[in-house]
Amino acid sequence: MPSGRRHRVVVVGAGFGGLAITKGLRDAPVDVVLVDANNFHTFQPLLYQVATAGLDDENVAYAVRGIFRRQRNVAVRMARVTDIDLDRQCLSLDRGQPLDYDTLVLAAGAVSNDFGVPGVTEHGFPLKSLDQALDLRTHVLDRFEQVAVRPELLGDGALDVVICGGGPTGVETAGGLMELYERVLEPDFRDLPVRRARIVLVEAGPRLLPGFSEQSSTRAADTLSELGVEVRCGVGVTRVEPTRVHLSDGTVMAAHTLVWAAGVKASPLAEALGVPLDRGGRVVVTDDLSLPDHPEVFAIGDIAAARDVQGELLPQVAQPAIQGGRHVARQITRRLAAAAGAVGNGADATSEPFRYVDKGSMATIGRNDAVAEFPSGRRLSGFIGWIAWLALHLVYLMGFRNRANVFVNWSWNYLTYDHGSRILAEWDRSRASDQRPRRRRYQLSE
Repeated sequence: MPSGRRHRVVVVGAGFGGLAITKGLRDAPVDVVLVDANNFHTFQPLLYQVATAGLDDENVAYAVRGIFRRQRNVAVRMARVTDIDLDRQCLSLDRGQPLDYDTLVLAAGAVSNDFGVPGVTEHGFPLKSLDQALDLRTHVLDRFEQVAVRPELLGDGALDVVICGGGPTGVETAGGLMELYERVLEPDFRDLPVRRARIVLVEAGPRLLPGFSEQSSTRAADTLSELGVEVRCGVGVTRVEPTRVHLSDGTVMAAHTLVWAAGVKASPLAEALGVPLDRGGRVVVTDDLSLPDHPEVFAIGDIAAARDVQGELLPQVAQPAIQGGRHVARQITRRLAAAAGAVGNGADATSEPFRYVDKGSMATIGRNDAVAEFPSGRRLSGFIGWIAWLALHLVYLMGFRNRANVFVNWSWNYLTYDHGSRILAEWDRSRASDQRPRRRRYQLSE
């Protein structure tokens, strides 16, 4: 560390993990530089509501500089990391000068994984970033406007949607799209037989919500079926074309929209490190979340191959990232205190293993229905589960303004079925005209 400056911690990614560690270093004698390709934090669990016109994009995004306005030891850099030199302890960015660090924390999250299925990257709509949610919403609304002037497209599957992946994202998107179609767009497009449109949820595994109990999986399938969603388990997607989706059982579905919720993989930044990765492309870490040969580098959240006490990989969801960020913040503080002689001697004084605490899982299925499961074995479902899901997401949403706006939007949508976020601006229409999603550089945030 050069003389004349404090210990510098560089955090890559302003997702759940990046925010957690940065907040955890509030009182530490360090300077934190938070780097992300965007200047905002995205609340990813509600992206499907942006995609289904239930919320506006600004409801689930919050300016990073606003979050840390009062934290004096934080600087924010809006840039994409292009290279990491672990030996020189330096990051190369796509804008501005290289950035040196004393401690590096990789919280770069994950991106959608197409598993090599042909056509998914070109024609599918993943839901891992705000841009992607807006792409899907624009595409769906544009299809309705197209069919309004060319009704013959209805028979070609212009309004049909195939959702690949029966996890929480797929289930929530299926329920949200069905409500959008039947409660919002059908009254808007009175001359169109909207109920002829098909929303099909396919899952390659034997049941929906594979991380939940069979009881919750059955409830999700039954509820979606009652709503009108076609649920097909044991079937995968083998190829995607602009207006056709090929399934593993030989079925070819006429559908102009494919939502890809089949899985994620670690950020491409992991491959650029030149360090060991697991089979899922995640960075191999020690039990304190640091890199084996680089104790000054930590990896947390979706990019890290962190494990629980049974040796199982942690899920790529928010809680491991949040808890990992808090843990690493404590580790950095302990190391600095040890270096200053404030704690005991030896490696044990500055190294604690990460212990993940499973707080349960939740998924909303549709209006008035959700499932929640807790490690104690307790399970909530139906209206009670739905209220619990709403409350938890409001608590974790960043910023009072966003919480208030989301609560008002939810209340209005619930009472009136009037989703206000269905505006097609001129530049959105021009981007939707080629029936392909917008493609932007990969996101660094979780």
